[in-house]
Amino acid sequence: MSVWPTSQAHHRWLDQHSRDLLAFGRRTADPGGGARWLDGAGVPVPGRPASLLISSRMTHVYAIGALLGVPGAGPVARQAMAGLTGRLRDTTHGGWFSSVADDGTPEPGKSCYDHAFVMLAASSAAQAGLPGAAGLLDDACAVFLRRFWDERAGMCADTWDTAFTTLDDYRGINANMHTVEAMLSVASVTGDQAWTERALRICRFVVTTAEAHHWRIPEHYDRDWAPLPEFNADKPDHPFKPYGATIGHGLEWSRLLLHAAASPVGGNAEWLTTAARELFDRAVADGWAVDGAPGFVYTTDWSGRPVVRDRMHWVAAEGINAAAALYALTGEQVYADRYREWWDYTAEFLIDHERGSWFHQLDDANVPTDTVWPGKADLYHAFQATLGPRVPLWPMLATAVHFMLT
Repeated sequence: MSVWPTSQAHHRWLDQHSRDLLAFGRRTADPGGGARWLDGAGVPVPGRPASLLISSRMTHVYAIGALLGVPGAGPVARQAMAGLTGRLRDTTHGGWFSSVADDGTPEPGKSCYDHAFVMLAASSAAQAGLPGAAGLLDDACAVFLRRFWDERAGMCADTWDTAFTTLDDYRGINANMHTVEAMLSVASVTGDQAWTERALRICRFVVTTAEAHHWRIPEHYDRDWAPLPEFNADKPDHPFKPYGATIGHGLEWSRLLLHAAASPVGGNAEWLTTAARELFDRAVADGWAVDGAPGFVYTTDWSGRPVVRDRMHWVAAEGINAAAALYALTGEQVYADRYREWWDYTAEFLIDHERGSWFHQLDDANVPTDTVWPGKADLYHAFQATLGPRVPLWPMLATAVHFMLT
């Protein structure tokens, strides 16, 4: 039996699937600048505000598409990035609006989560040589360090008001998780390992806290970084801040810890690689096929009992990449077996073989639903799942694609 994470035949399938995803999302480019939310057929959803998150993610994806030599990817990336340098940018107070309506009205507040994706997008665009991307990256990094990075805590604040005058007391791991990805990506593109040092400080906090909670990661905290275990108990399926332990984040952190370990600063430190294994094992034990049907449940309580049993596409994507990363580190067959099992599941239930891309949400019987994620908003998680097994753990994705696959 071939070992899929290293199989050249499987890599050819991954390459084709990545190109199929790029073809599905090509209509995301917004003539007004930015990227538009896509419906189930890949058609932009009318009336939705211009989104910083979607524009950033699609800039990242199509910049990598350009690095892969896919015709048409570069123009989509440039148009998506135009939203970041144009209407989504706050020229009065600095930073970026999370969304802007068609009439020009911005969504109040400034989000660390969204600004982390601006850094990721700008780093990938800079790696791809998009015009204006280097300046965007400089600006995004400067805003992030000034407004969101807390040097004393070694963590990131979460949410400001629009004018950057009042900082919300809430602190969250989700924003810090995507910050780690963005920081490592900036370090890969620029060579500035101070970004890796910052990322490692965040990783240390998460590892220490997760270990104290049986490798389930508390997601929500107060301003002093004390856990809030009952936060959003009345909104258990929140798309960004759900109650309880989030299975997909255990998998995603597992992968990110291995990227950090493989960095020039990480030195393959045992505390990172051991934690990556522990987080993976806990997520699989708590989340995979625990209710009689294949698939990962979305969340559990603090004893590991499922809370939201719906299957989100991004969790499977992160499981695939975490298994590939752990196999690359260890060569242990168990990770290759999980990798293959989860791609088979994805092909059977998540990939929409008629209209393209992946269903973003399934119910507990693996039937498509849309209570949390309507349509197929973007390609970020699915696209990255096609690339992780084909590149090393360091440098990060855009830089690795540039040097390894071009």
